[in-house]
Amino acid sequence: MSNRERDTLIHLFAGGIAGTAGAVVTCPLEVVKTRLQSSSASFISVPPRIVTDHHGVGKLSSSSSCGSNEHLRSNSNSAEHHSRQRVCASTLLSRRRPSILAIPQCGLSTSVQSISIWQCLKHIVQNEGGRALFKGLGPNIVGVAPSRAIYFCAYSKAKNALNTVGIIPANSPLVHIMSASCAGFVSATLTNPIWFVKTRLQLDYNANAKQSVSECVRRIYATQGLTGFYKGITASYVGISETVIHFVIYEALKKKLNEMRDTSPGDDKTSRDFLEFMAAGATSKTIASVVAYPHEVARTRLREEGNKYRSFWQTIHTVWKEEGKAGLYRGLGTQLVRQIPNTAIMMATYEAVVYVLSNQFNNPAGNLMVGN
Repeated sequence: MSNRERDTLIHLFAGGIAGTAGAVVTCPLEVVKTRLQSSSASFISVPPRIVTDHHGVGKLSSSSSCGSNEHLRSNSNSAEHHSRQRVCASTLLSRRRPSILAIPQCGLSTSVQSISIWQCLKHIVQNEGGRALFKGLGPNIVGVAPSRAIYFCAYSKAKNALNTVGIIPANSPLVHIMSASCAGFVSATLTNPIWFVKTRLQLDYNANAKQSVSECVRRIYATQGLTGFYKGITASYVGISETVIHFVIYEALKKKLNEMRDTSPGDDKTSRDFLEFMAAGATSKTIASVVAYPHEVARTRLREEGNKYRSFWQTIHTVWKEEGKAGLYRGLGTQLVRQIPNTAIMMATYEAVVYVLSNQFNNPAGNLMVGN
């Protein structure tokens, strides 16, 4: 086996291991984030608004659910019906805790409510059981290994090719941008069906009849055909900008760290080096996530079952019109809390696996993520 072929396998394996490690650890936060991004986000069951007719009898209002799917029977003999008002989740969750963006579905309210991540997780466990925190983990594990493997391998190959051609200055920011764009496009195109199924499973609120992966696949195919598995692909392509920003900043931080340490990529690495990789990965991903986040909300909405969202820009416009700017950033807090450990674990694991395997096989081409 040639060094080039061996190097490709190393990056494939390292990318798969890194992606899997991060996905498993942060799966519960992924479920919370997806639920918040959806148009039917609900973590607190609250009674719908009860109005009175001209006889003073309480009735349920069909236009207000405050995110709850449960219907309560009105009691016509209760005097409370005359003064009952619509209750939103914010009135039930007033304690100060680390908060995330969440907008309960109370009409078209655009106010941002503070709901702690712990409360969201607790609500899922209480209503759907502990296993619900890992809904979609199967497709996630199945998809994250090939997705990350394809991505890292494509990134490495594109970077080497662009550096070899010589048209663009080697290891320049433009090389990193083009490499990340190419890798993101290839990875998104090949793995979109897997992520589509994962999102559908995470948005399954049924605690009694758990939907299996095969049932979900059959249902999607029966209602939408093969093209149904590619809903949201445009949003994924737009999301390539997030990856580009992430890797450009990551490469710049690593280059700066190497200059400060006065070391070369081939030197022996210590635990401090991998801590720096984690910090660089977390910092770059946080910045990228904030800048490009609206595409994730649009992608989740497009993947919902039976909704009014048809295309990427139509979805962005609809969310902006109905929920305001805050609607485009629903779940951002959870995303950041999830992405920081996920990216830190993924990047450090990737670098560590590439380093160990490269040394094991005496391959000097290891660590292609660093400009050299």
